Amino acid sequence: MLVYRNIERIPLFRNTVLTIGTFDGVHTGHQQVISQMKKRAAVVDGETVIITFDPHPRTVVNTAAGIQLINTLDEKIELLSAMGIDHLVVIPFTEEFAKLSAEDYISQFLIRYFKPHTLIIGYDHRFGKGRTGNYELLKQQSLIFQYQLQEIPAHILNSISVSSTRIREAVSTGDMETARGLLGYNYFFCGKVVEGNKLGRKLGYPTANLEITEKLKLIPGDGIYAVDVVLPDEPGKIYAGMMSIGFRPTIGVSERTIEVNIFDFNRLIYGETIKVIVKKYLRPEVKFSGLEALKEQLALDKINALKV
Repeated sequence: MLVYRNIERIPLFRNTVLTIGTFDGVHTGHQQVISQMKKRAAVVDGETVIITFDPHPRTVVNTAAGIQLINTLDEKIELLSAMGIDHLVVIPFTEEFAKLSAEDYISQFLIRYFKPHTLIIGYDHRFGKGRTGNYELLKQQSLIFQYQLQEIPAHILNSISVSSTRIREAVSTGDMETARGLLGYNYFFCGKVVEGNKLGRKLGYPTANLEITEKLKLIPGDGIYAVDVVLPDEPGKIYAGMMSIGFRPTIGVSERTIEVNIFDFNRLIYGETIKVIVKKYLRPEVKFSGLEALKEQLALDKINALKV
């Protein structure tokens, strides 16, 4: 998949089969749309093109929305690429772009840059200043600009909306099985390894303390998890591990922390960004009577994590 971040430099695509959306999660609902795109492209000997936006439009037009992202942009790129999309165009979503009239959005944006053969869009899609553009306007304009319009069925759109909400709820409460069923893959996130207080090392369970650089990224709820870990210099290798998210009640900390103990691993990886694949919630955070009791529980946690 080719990725474009400068719209002035995109090539002329062949028989463009185009859709537009945030594709946050690239979950099973989105995957049905992608399947439709690929089938249509095969029929017309075309190329699949997805337009997405960065930052998320709701952070620009509704800053009070408080949205949390299932995927960062880099994660979205990774997932879409794995699903066989030909081209992804990332449009910087700005206040100026949001002020484009619906008619200009079609003529000066979609037609000027993409010249779509087929536009695949939902009946409830809104665009342009004040969100005045809709499916009916696209249908009218298709007669002028000679593109074909294909509607995403309502049941798929409803599935996308419901799935996104349920995924966020599931991840927030540690229900990773439900999240995996809706996503079609294990939930994951990336974090930069930073210095901690090294208590884990003293207990015999050294941890990588993670800093999440994407502040809108959705992080699982507090608790202990079985995880897999992928390092940047070993992309094909998966390490098993366990993760703690929360306030470490046994020792008490004021800020929420994310710590990962990577099994059978002893390298220093400060400053590196690692990928954490969240497999299963093991237990809630508990305040133990002391460090020895905590150490005993960590031994049990490792056994349970390895079972996963």
